Amino acid sequence: MKKVISNFVYVLVLTLIIFNHQTHAVKHPNGNKMNSNISKIIVKDIDGKNVKLSDYKGKVLLIVNVASYCGYTKQYAGLEEIYKKYKDKGFEILAFPCNQFGEQEPGTNEEIKNFCSSKFDVTFKLFDKIDVNGKNQSPLFSILTDNEVTGKAEVKWNFEKFLIDKNGNVVARYLSKVDPKSDELTSAIEKEIKK
Repeated sequence: MKKVISNFVYVLVLTLIIFNHQTHAVKHPNGNKMNSNISKIIVKDIDGKNVKLSDYKGKVLLIVNVASYCGYTKQYAGLEEIYKKYKDKGFEILAFPCNQFGEQEPGTNEEIKNFCSSKFDVTFKLFDKIDVNGKNQSPLFSILTDNEVTGKAEVKWNFEKFLIDKNGNVVARYLSKVDPKSDELTSAIEKEIKK
């Protein structure tokens, strides 16, 4: 009899677990679906000034976590090239230095700014050095790495790219190896600009 009751309790617990398991998109505590819009976020630029991402409404954005001493650092040149090509059509690049991958961005904001200017003639917007993963993750990257469009996954390395539409919605994510000038990325940028 004890064995029958034990088996019954086991089956009951298992059944409750199965029926309560979430198979739909996870919702935030406020009841909304996972947020894929960055418009309410405020970030600091490389000079320490607050920047509302809502100020970019109407522009297509490419958000990139960058580093000065990485195998992908040469992508600064490609990023600058596509910035110059599309900036007059409503396109902006927002670059966020990060030292979480191989400590390849050890400098101060001033050093990073000087490096980008002197080595790559960067004219797109640079921001405050941040964490893109972990307990001190920036609220911006919390949305970029956990949303209904691109899924939930930590940033893997420097120069990961996130494409944002004119309304602040995340529309695509590109790994570090995707060259800024690749057809894959530039065609997606052009498509969003035309919308």
